[in-house]
Amino acid sequence: MGRDKGLVDYHGTPQREYLYHLLKEVCDSVFLSIRSEQLQETPPSFNTIVDQNEYKGPFNGISSAFNAHSNVGWLIIACDLPFMDLPSLQQLVGKRNPGKSATAFKNPNTGNPEPLCCIWEPNGLQEAMNFLKNSDYPSPKQFLMDAEILLVQPKNEQALFNANSLSDYDFVKSKLKEQERG
Repeated sequence: MGRDKGLVDYHGTPQREYLYHLLKEVCDSVFLSIRSEQLQETPPSFNTIVDQNEYKGPFNGISSAFNAHSNVGWLIIACDLPFMDLPSLQQLVGKRNPGKSATAFKNPNTGNPEPLCCIWEPNGLQEAMNFLKNSDYPSPKQFLMDAEILLVQPKNEQALFNANSLSDYDFVKSKLKEQERG
């Protein structure tokens, strides 16, 4: 994308703020996972967890959240899901099974779990940390593929669209404009 995807504006506000407010509708507490250099540009009213840089990639934010509050389930949502909406979050939360390691949306294209659109349970996060210590391939998706999880088929498959390029940005803006017209 060439810039911080959390600051991209799809809905009249930076994407990370849009998702933060959406999550407040379904979660008791919401936190932004940020790098230390992002702290100054983050609204002071937002709860934050600064990444501890223990791991590369997505596990960095997930493990930082777990280390901050290890006794709760974490609904993890990537900032680059511009079509994520409240009904999708409500669906995932409504299907949650705390007896599993995680409850994840199933990617409609691959059939794999989406680790960054997932409720990670405390026991699953502990299992994931053990997986990281013993793995040469520290992938949250790989962990979920081998773990005891609940996979949920999203009603709105578009909610899992991951925007990573300028052409993706243009596509999203075009689709959102179409949806507004209705």
